[in-house]
Amino acid sequence: MSSDFESYEQDFGTTTAELTNKIGRIPKLSGEEKTQLILNVDKQLEEVRELMEQMDLEVREIPIQSRAMYNGRLKSYKQELEKLEKDFKRSRIAYSDEVRHELLGDDGGSSEGQRAHLLDNTERLERSSRRLEAGYQIAVETEQVGQEILSNLHGDREKIQKARERLRETDANLGKSSRILTGMLRRIIQNRVLVFMLGAIILLTIILAIYFNLRGH
Repeated sequence: MSSDFESYEQDFGTTTAELTNKIGRIPKLSGEEKTQLILNVDKQLEEVRELMEQMDLEVREIPIQSRAMYNGRLKSYKQELEKLEKDFKRSRIAYSDEVRHELLGDDGGSSEGQRAHLLDNTERLERSSRRLEAGYQIAVETEQVGQEILSNLHGDREKIQKARERLRETDANLGKSSRILTGMLRRIIQNRVLVFMLGAIILLTIILAIYFNLRGH
């Protein structure tokens, strides 16, 4: 499972390096070439988002004891993706201002104010995205804690069941021992009764023998 995650990491590194280079080139280009590059970057960013979803699914399948390390790496990749998206948005805003200036000429002087307004909106959207991401991270961590608790409860349940089985075996052994002791005690009592009866018979025989012997004289 971790090998799949590492393979996704390599793809992420290669793609983000290409994106960084392309985003940096956008302000330096113009016309159709710039438009095509923007479309290409937008498509690649979507691929990276899908790649992040796959990485997130892989992390959920990793054993709990190793998951924290991969969660940290995934978090850093998400931050890197956010930075790329932010840089791309700024390059697109700059491109829109350039096109507007070409279309409006001198009337495009107000583009600076519009650009500032767009940047402000972008910042607000990014803050909202970060809050959503933080909430998602908390939900994932809560799910992990819940899984750990369920795992511990399952282990405790197995221990309790084993303890009950041992108690049943102990009760069965005690029952057998009790029956054996009862039988032994019964035989001891029977033997003592027999000895008493034999002793009484022997004593009676001796008394009778003495009596008849004295009577004969």
